Amino acid sequence: MSEPVINDQAAAAAFRRLVRHLQHRTDAQNVDLMGLAGFCRNCLADWLAEADGAMDKDTAREAIYGMPYAEWKAKHQTEATPVQLARMEESVAKNKASH
Repeated sequence: MSEPVINDQAAAAAFRRLVRHLQHRTDAQNVDLMGLAGFCRNCLADWLAEADGAMDKDTAREAIYGMPYAEWKAKHQTEATPVQLARMEESVAKNKASH
């Protein structure tokens, strides 16, 4: 798959909008995002830290979550059900084929 042609300014604006959207939609659980799309807020934070090079994982997570990760988990994360976990595992397995 070839890299899409998107200018950096548009890509940055779209990324910031995605981050704001995910900060607003705290009801969208990471396990559900993983189950549907094979990525979640933690993935975005990891990608951000990798792209930045100087940002550590905790700083990247705070940038994505809009607060420290532990605080977000305490306020918004619910217990994952066996169905959610199975769907996530199936979805994540599809990621390996694309990398």
